[in-house]
Amino acid sequence: MTAPHGWQAAWARPVGGALFRILYAARAVGTEHVPDRGPVLLTVNHTGFLDGALVVGMAPRPAHFLVYDKSFDRQVGLILRASGQIPLSLDRGARQGLSDGMEVLKRGGVLGIFPEGARGRGDLADAQRGVAWLALQSGATVIPTACLGTRATGALADSLPRVRSRLVVEFGPALDFEVPQGVPGKQRIAAVADQIRVGLAEHVSGAARRHDLPLPTDIPPDLWD
Repeated sequence: MTAPHGWQAAWARPVGGALFRILYAARAVGTEHVPDRGPVLLTVNHTGFLDGALVVGMAPRPAHFLVYDKSFDRQVGLILRASGQIPLSLDRGARQGLSDGMEVLKRGGVLGIFPEGARGRGDLADAQRGVAWLALQSGATVIPTACLGTRATGALADSLPRVRSRLVVEFGPALDFEVPQGVPGKQRIAAVADQIRVGLAEHVSGAARRHDLPLPTDIPPDLWD
């Protein structure tokens, strides 16, 4: 697959934003932290089925997301393709998806990624190194993004929140991280990934307190089992 076109994400933003505001009490906070132009990497916690769509709809700029490739085999796959989302294979290696994501950043676009990978508690207990590789190779501004209210404790991975329930996307100030010098590339990527993990975790936990929207305390059964 080649990198998606910018116009695909452009239509998804206003349509998605309108739907979320009609169906839910959805709001975006901190949009001023997202630069008006240039490459931006949105690092997002992942708890519920609607996380990616919610961020795409509420972001201040059109955004592409790296999405688990098996999602494209479901009914929602048509919408994912039409809106310019990027399949990311966790079974066959993520190289192609990361390469397509890099193309988005190189042309000055916005790319969303879930450092956790699969849906979990959303507290960033682990971070995939792909986000660090993208940040280092592209020079993109890294914006920690909290996605809140999309799944309650005990709900299944593909469950939907109650209609008109509160959903919040909070964009934080750009993350600053130190790039260690004089060490092998893998160690450098691991060090940056850990800094991004910590920064995002702090932003998400703070946002959950500020909006009184606690994160789920459980990890749902694997949707793909």
